[in-house]
Amino acid sequence: MTTTAPDPGTSPTPGPGRQVSSSTARRRIAAPTLAMLPRIGDSLSFLYADVVRIVQDDTGVCAETTSADGDISRVYLPTSLVSCLLLGPGTSITQPALTTFARHGTTVVCTGSGGVRCYSATTPDSLTTRWLERQVHQWSDTERRLAVAQQMYLMRFTTKVPATTPLNKLRGLEGQRMKALYKLLAQQHGIGRFRRAYDPAAWDDQDPVNLALSSANTCLYGIVHSALVALGCSPALGFVHQGKQHAFVYDLADLYKAELTIPLAFSLHDSPQPERDARRAFRKELRLFKLLPRIVHDVQTLLAPEETEAVPESQTAQLVNLWDPEVGSVPAGTNYAVSEE
Repeated sequence: MTTTAPDPGTSPTPGPGRQVSSSTARRRIAAPTLAMLPRIGDSLSFLYADVVRIVQDDTGVCAETTSADGDISRVYLPTSLVSCLLLGPGTSITQPALTTFARHGTTVVCTGSGGVRCYSATTPDSLTTRWLERQVHQWSDTERRLAVAQQMYLMRFTTKVPATTPLNKLRGLEGQRMKALYKLLAQQHGIGRFRRAYDPAAWDDQDPVNLALSSANTCLYGIVHSALVALGCSPALGFVHQGKQHAFVYDLADLYKAELTIPLAFSLHDSPQPERDARRAFRKELRLFKLLPRIVHDVQTLLAPEETEAVPESQTAQLVNLWDPEVGSVPAGTNYAVSEE
């Protein structure tokens, strides 16, 4: 069944005497306009929607679609259970609906198709700063930052590498790993010698594999970015990369390229439109609900390796405290003036 996006400037309502059953509405929106993704990590749930209009009515927040013959279908969204709402292409959202999501502590992210790009995001005031504070704690100290950077390299290797290996040697081992992977995939696809080249100034002169790889990597960056925003982390504070607003995004994406984007790019070595085909194949084969839990788990493991207890169910902060260098935090909203005798 095909659906069309409602006019963002209108607020459609059912025609006289027309009723849409709940089961019919769910069937119409379930695929491909609305896909519920399972809970990831210990506390986050993601909801992805595209080609829908999200509105607030007297009952709650619902996703509306309008078919070619004018039928309107509605599915009500569990606003209090969703930690992150991903809005794909063809989606519009009203201000009252956005206010409701903010009130429930839901992060709203505007993404590309399938959630593969992150264009902008809004984070609620109630989103906990737990993981941002962990990130800053690890990043702000040279020794702790080095430990995280080393761990990010070690996570890429299938063979055991001593944890005490210096960072410069880890970079060399990573370079050897990538060369070996490129050589293996080039032999498998019979394309001869391959060299990774990324030159924005001569974009059209690149071979299909490089074009496909750049396109697929862009999609991967968007998914990682969305996960970081939902966690409340800063995409700019990287441990391996630095100097750009997406440094931490690049750090994490490098953990998955050898498994996800590089083999895909080589499979498109004879494609006449490698960029387009890479985006489509990535969306089709990625299985977003499998990558998101992995990203969240890896972020939490890297930023809090010493923690053994489960992450709290809620990602919202109920109280604001004052920082104290000795005890960690003290209650806010308290007058600490010393009373005079």
